[in-house]
Amino acid sequence: MFKRKRITEPYDKENQRPTIRASICNGEQIAGFKDLSTGKFTEIMVIRNQKDMKEFLLRYGISESNIKKEW
Repeated sequence: MFKRKRITEPYDKENQRPTIRASICNGEQIAGFKDLSTGKFTEIMVIRNQKDMKEFLLRYGISESNIKKEW
């Protein structure tokens, strides 16, 4: 019913790290980028299944081994 808008933002490989924020309570996962200097997290999209994860990886040219998961 309520969908989050998928945002396409430029990815600065030198100053940002791809990150998945996961909720311990309900398991919701949000893909985005964490600024290394400020720690600010920029949400890009909700990850509901493996298809969403593949889309995120392909859109930004990231390998799954480079993503850090935060709880």
